[in-house]
Amino acid sequence: MTTIDIMLPYYGDVALMQAAVRSIQAQTDPDWRLQVVDDGKEPGVPEWFAALGDERVTYQRNEQNLGVTGNYDKCLGLVDAEHFVMMGTDDIMLPGYVAAVRAALAEFPGSAMVQPGVQVIDGQGKPSTTLADESKRRLYAPRFSGRKLMGGEQLAVSLLRGNWLYFPSICWRTEAVRKMGFRPGLEIIQDLALVIDLLRDGEQMIVDDTLCFQYRRHAVSISSATAFSGSRFTESRRYFLDEAQRMEEMGWTRAAKASRLHLSSRIHAMTLVPGALRAGRRDGARTLFRYAAGPARRI
Repeated sequence: MTTIDIMLPYYGDVALMQAAVRSIQAQTDPDWRLQVVDDGKEPGVPEWFAALGDERVTYQRNEQNLGVTGNYDKCLGLVDAEHFVMMGTDDIMLPGYVAAVRAALAEFPGSAMVQPGVQVIDGQGKPSTTLADESKRRLYAPRFSGRKLMGGEQLAVSLLRGNWLYFPSICWRTEAVRKMGFRPGLEIIQDLALVIDLLRDGEQMIVDDTLCFQYRRHAVSISSATAFSGSRFTESRRYFLDEAQRMEEMGWTRAAKASRLHLSSRIHAMTLVPGALRAGRRDGARTLFRYAAGPARRI
């Protein structure tokens, strides 16, 4: 199996990014390359990478800010290997990550995606349990042990009911993702859209319960100006209703129903309504409530 490319589209906290890079360097399987594409202007970052002295790590800074999807597209264009990871710059690879995904791909060659076992951590790096993550684990994620190959409408239904994936931890087959590309105009739900597009194209995913990745979920400040605006759900509503139509057209009626209902997403919106009201965001609370109340129309 060829080297795995680890792409790091970077923007944000310097210390967390450095911790992510060090976790990659600590892999037990050394057959990886890391490419960091910096979409910010934080001082000292180029110098830090220059001092690393690791020939497997390359760094570049964008001349102009490309935004989330733009930087993802640039990173995808830089991938050389057959498989790659689009890692979050505040996440952590446990030492066995590369070994685990390579073993999964050896067992099920040709698969487009590998979702390994993930532990959620908070901003301080401590294990964290949230309602959203517990719902993923208990209600929506498939129950299995070891490794399992999934695909088709069955997996689409499961994900459209409740997205239990952790995008930064997924290892992708480069050819499949390049063929599909990231959907323009999407940011919040870009990860789910890519996976569903691949499933519709006949690709499959390996799910593996080997715990080898830590996904960092930061607490949202109740005083944040955007935390309870409801704007992220406008994009979600548009996606789910458009996807329902696509599923109907290809005969995936159960997946179409799951997309039209997008139940877990609506429940999530409802849990944010009290916080929006406490924060004085009445318009946001109304948007959230309308989203949670029903999938009949876009907002």
